Amino acid sequence: MAYVITDACVACGACEAACPIGAISMGEEHYEIDQDACVECGTCAAGCPTEAIEEQ
Repeated sequence: MAYVITDACVACGACEAACPIGAISMGEEHYEIDQDACVECGTCAAGCPTEAIEEQ
């Protein structure tokens, strides 16, 4: 399943640091996941302190 970062993101950067392949970067309002690069490992979701990353 694909992961997405919701509007609950506070742009702390924990997900970007946790991503083992660098598929997460800062967008206009919050971090975003590059769906083409994401390997759906869930590491970002596990490391998000605001639980702003969800499976779609």
